[in-house]
Amino acid sequence: MKFLSNNIRKYLKEGIPMSRIKLEMPEDYLFSTNINVRITDLNYGNHLANESLLSIIHEARVRFLNHWGYTEMDIEGIGIMMADAVIIYKSQSYYGDSLKIDVGIGEVSKKSCDLYYRVTKDEDKAVALCKTSIVFFDYQTQKPVRIPEQFLGKINLPRNNTEEHGK
Repeated sequence: MKFLSNNIRKYLKEGIPMSRIKLEMPEDYLFSTNINVRITDLNYGNHLANESLLSIIHEARVRFLNHWGYTEMDIEGIGIMMADAVIIYKSQSYYGDSLKIDVGIGEVSKKSCDLYYRVTKDEDKAVALCKTSIVFFDYQTQKPVRIPEQFLGKINLPRNNTEEHGK
């Protein structure tokens, strides 16, 4: 912990900017939905809390899958689980804001894909850019499995370099 504290002090004292995560967002999105910020979504700063935004993009993912006739536990008989998440905040959001969440798919490999979420409010004012890596998972065998070809075909996605990435 001391190491982290000393590094942060060094960055602040010397004015060195700390590195920021960057996301290369897709040009096209396959689905959009609107979700209102609830009072329970606020933190002590009276704005949208980080864990609530993750919950909101989770709801958008569920709606995206439902749009295509799937659930998180049944995509052609296979479930999914989230491997990681990235959130880059662009502006604050408050109680009552109607958030528009556009959902798109990025890299597709053998057993996983990246879902991207563009979160906006008030006629396209950016609130956040997000990405979750989704692993296709057989909950019976407790192992990752190949993405079902029927899923890729249904949403009209090619598999990108599946053997090379090996995910």
